[in-house]
Amino acid sequence: MASMKTALFVFLHWVLQCAVCRDVSVPPGTLYRVAGFPLSLPCAVSGFEGPRTQDFEWFLYRDDAGGRQMGVVSTRDKGFPYAPFQPRVKNGEVRVERDSGDKVRLVIQRLRAEDQGKYECYTPSTDSTYQGNYSASVPVKVIPDTLQVSYTRSLTGQPVPEGAELTLTCSGGIQSEQLTQLSITFGKRNNGEGLGAEGGGEVSNIREIISIDKLLGVVPGRMYKKRYGDGEITLEKRNKEGGLGEYVMKMRAVQPDDTGSYFCESTQWIRDPDRSWQKIAQRTLDIGNLTVQQLAESLSITSSPRGEVTLQVGAPLILTCEVLGLPAEVNSGLLVQWMRSVSSDGARSGGVEMEVARMSPDGVVSWGDNLSRASGGSMEKVAGGRYTLKLFSGQPLDSGVYRCVVSVYAGRANPDPSTPVTLTQRSEGVTVNLKSKDVLVAAVAQLLRGPLLKRGNTITLICNITVTTTGPAQAQVQWLRWPIPPRVIKREESPASAVTVPDPPVEEGPSLVAALMYDGVAKIYVNTSDVSIDRLSAGSYRLRVHSATMDDQGMYACHAQAWGQDPHGGWYNTGARAESNAVTVYMYSRAEDLLLIPLVVGVSSALFVGILIISTVTCCFMKRLAKQRTPK
Repeated sequence: MASMKTALFVFLHWVLQCAVCRDVSVPPGTLYRVAGFPLSLPCAVSGFEGPRTQDFEWFLYRDDAGGRQMGVVSTRDKGFPYAPFQPRVKNGEVRVERDSGDKVRLVIQRLRAEDQGKYECYTPSTDSTYQGNYSASVPVKVIPDTLQVSYTRSLTGQPVPEGAELTLTCSGGIQSEQLTQLSITFGKRNNGEGLGAEGGGEVSNIREIISIDKLLGVVPGRMYKKRYGDGEITLEKRNKEGGLGEYVMKMRAVQPDDTGSYFCESTQWIRDPDRSWQKIAQRTLDIGNLTVQQLAESLSITSSPRGEVTLQVGAPLILTCEVLGLPAEVNSGLLVQWMRSVSSDGARSGGVEMEVARMSPDGVVSWGDNLSRASGGSMEKVAGGRYTLKLFSGQPLDSGVYRCVVSVYAGRANPDPSTPVTLTQRSEGVTVNLKSKDVLVAAVAQLLRGPLLKRGNTITLICNITVTTTGPAQAQVQWLRWPIPPRVIKREESPASAVTVPDPPVEEGPSLVAALMYDGVAKIYVNTSDVSIDRLSAGSYRLRVHSATMDDQGMYACHAQAWGQDPHGGWYNTGARAESNAVTVYMYSRAEDLLLIPLVVGVSSALFVGILIISTVTCCFMKRLAKQRTPK
């Protein structure tokens, strides 16, 4: 029993020692790297005693040296390298880079064919007892450089107009006995402009545009994801003879930010035994410089006639917009708009700008708020870059300052609604004045006198309108109603007590009751009343509210607008208007309505008195009956 306990104790002591013993690790398996490119071998140590920063020594067992050991580099001894490595260590081509106190990497900047062999990483002991493994090794095979990259056509450096299409072609391939993969990346360098990293980090002027990665997936650069998603940047692979692949990148519409020096980068990848992908060769080829000429430097918008135009009412108005400076080799979509601005006080400059008409890039014409103009005007594209706006019969409301606004979609002939506009420019203003005849309008409203208006009667209102002008004219009449404002009772404040007077109620706005248009069409706007409107004579207009209710009482007024006739026979709003006085309509109660309240009160009082008498008599009778039945 004692021997078993001793054996168990020894076993546990050995397990604990091994659990904390030194262990040196390097990547597993045979590693394949390309001659002429860097080699990076990581080495880590754990389970050691002593200082946190450990020393490392690297040895090489060349395949052609019969297993002889060669010192490569050491972290503690500058004289450690053997003669073949001494000059390479001295100039930094071979070095040890420390990641932490217990992790380093052996770096050979340019791998040579004679560097092939087994590399051993050794850590000198700092432990109290010698236990564990103090070194680890990994074989490295050096394969020849077969990575190829070329381009078909270089950039000449001549300015390219904004919106033009850019096509770059790059060919690449690998002829290796090992299973490796190729990735191709198109990128650009900003000419003298770095991209600042956040937090004050390093500044980089390189942008990756798009690439085909080692797994043959297309990956856009971080700053080009949206353009790739919109289909404006594409990358296609085509197979060529000799095992090469041709890679074609297209930019649908270049932007000013695309100015820079372009390159094509090919990278050879291999999958190590630990299943990680490693970059073993890379070659970059400069394609040339691209300069994008901004559209704003050449684009100009002009409108004609220039300055000020004065026309008689009814005369046609023709405005022309011309777009100049568009590059002929760029197929761009144009959104052309005619805008008119009139200030609130009638001035012909400044104020609110309204859209008159527009023509979309696909040629569809739409009109602004005044849809009636769609039948009285046209907007056409008469030539490349020339657009006309025609109003067949000018009206006074057409006066104002007209401007042609052009939005350019550079390189996008048929843009989507979500496509951003490349540039928007406006022409100089054209002031249009339309002379109209002097028109004076007056309106007077009155309520026909008669018996007091009561519920169920007909309300009759008359609006007498006078239009003073030369030539044919018509009046357009609107009837409006306001609620009767509540009577305000003023109370004097006594010195002894202060009385807080509530704020007066907010007055409601008018409601439109009915209208009689200049062409005789009547429009009723209320649904709760039986309303009719007609014209009694040339200047007399009548509004009737049949079977009136208490809701129909209020303050009524008529508004008149004068319409004139142009030489072509069309009617137009002269802009002259007038508002009549307000007429108060009050509904009185009918006789039966007045008798209803006393009748209800009388019946209620009679019922109450009758019930009270019956209750009293019944109570007294029941008490007397109870006394008679009580035994003496």
